[in-house]
Amino acid sequence: MTSLPASATHPTIQIQRAGQPVHIEYQWIDAPDTQAPLLIFLHEGLGSISTWRDWPRQVCQQLGCRGLVTSRYGYGQSTPRTPDEPRDLQYLHQEAEQDLPAVLDALGLAQKRPFLYGHSDGGSIALLYAAAFPERVAAIAVAAPHIFVEDMTVQGIHVANEAYRTTNMKQRLGRHHRDPDSVFFSWSDTWLTPAFRDWNIEADVANIQCPVLAIQGKQDEYGTLEQIRGIQRLTRHTDLLVLDDCRHVPHRDQPQAVIDGLKGLITNRQATY
Repeated sequence: MTSLPASATHPTIQIQRAGQPVHIEYQWIDAPDTQAPLLIFLHEGLGSISTWRDWPRQVCQQLGCRGLVTSRYGYGQSTPRTPDEPRDLQYLHQEAEQDLPAVLDALGLAQKRPFLYGHSDGGSIALLYAAAFPERVAAIAVAAPHIFVEDMTVQGIHVANEAYRTTNMKQRLGRHHRDPDSVFFSWSDTWLTPAFRDWNIEADVANIQCPVLAIQGKQDEYGTLEQIRGIQRLTRHTDLLVLDDCRHVPHRDQPQAVIDGLKGLITNRQATY
């Protein structure tokens, strides 16, 4: 897979966030059929449009979908967070219940029922969005999502913290973000805050009505399989895809297996319309 060049630019749209205008970077992946299903890609806690590389386009080409990829507020080439701006411990709820709807409304998608693919933080956002807006989503796929905080998640972030301080990780993140320090520390500091250990979205997940494909690698270094098994217990429309030889990024470690899983999810859901 090839990365987008660091100089690649995408259009932005303006939304209101906490009463302030911010600009959100986005990219369309169009299919020849304008009535094709729409698949929205929601990135991880250190992600952006460019960190997906070419995988969303591969998905859309194989499945005949249209795609939408965005960089959330503070990420990629979207408006950076201000240096003194704290991140609320309920930031994933804000992303799902305020920011994502604002982006979709601004792009004229308020009346659409897209499919969502969310990775890690993006998976949690997809779950929360589906719970809050059942009429606005067809089905969701979540890869390595979090529904509660585990000891190994915290340990993994401590390891990432050390790597950011002692390796070229900052330079690598800088290829994808306007402000890599803000991206990294707003993520790591939040997850390492003692009060965040109580973060839990199981009650929200229980309200999901649409089909869910929950994906996780057996070697995921940031969470156990209890994350996706918990989703399956809480919502009866969940199928699990557990992948061998796969760590925290299933679409990188097992890209075709994830595409095949998405094909089944979208095909089955389209058949019920």
